[in-house]
Amino acid sequence: MSKKSRKSSGSKASLKTTRKAPAGERMPKSAGELAAAYRLVLESHPKLGYVGSSVEMPTVFADGPTADACVAATRKALALAISTMMEEGMHPPLPASMGRRDAQVNIRVGAQEKFMLQEAARRSGFSGISDFLRALALRQAMTL
Repeated sequence: MSKKSRKSSGSKASLKTTRKAPAGERMPKSAGELAAAYRLVLESHPKLGYVGSSVEMPTVFADGPTADACVAATRKALALAISTMMEEGMHPPLPASMGRRDAQVNIRVGAQEKFMLQEAARRSGFSGISDFLRALALRQAMTL
């Protein structure tokens, strides 16, 4: 007869399996905190309600039927994008309020163009033309 093992199949010991959770499930707390510090841009949309993105990551979008729902969805999308970047060893951009801007770009526009840019910036939730143009230019540059 063979000796019975001390660890029988009826024991309370169980095997732990390690599964790699999807990125959204293991999102580091710091990704959410970083996303919460990003400056959001909301635009109304006739079919979606609102579409949101951020100044820091203009290629990350989300939508929602209300402004509040859009903000929540945009923050979640940003946190997921930041988390993915961190997992890949990349460094996500600092919030615009923390990032040091030490280079300057000047453009000349006509009075009518300036007025149109100010209005577009205001409608898009920006306090001034500079951040508005920066967001548009970065969005365009990242798609090239």
